[in-house]
Amino acid sequence: MLGTILLIVLILLLIGAFPTWPHSRSWGYAPTSSIGIIVIVVIVLVVAGVI
Repeated sequence: MLGTILLIVLILLLIGAFPTWPHSRSWGYAPTSSIGIIVIVVIVLVVAGVI
């Protein structure tokens, strides 16, 4: 249950970090890729049954 909630929150953060707004275009893809890596790790942990 906690893993599912954590996964949903991280996916929402991933969508929110996507550089589509004018003030965040200079950031590049660093925020998106950092949160994306965290999402992948959480998915692996949920599938493995650790979380």
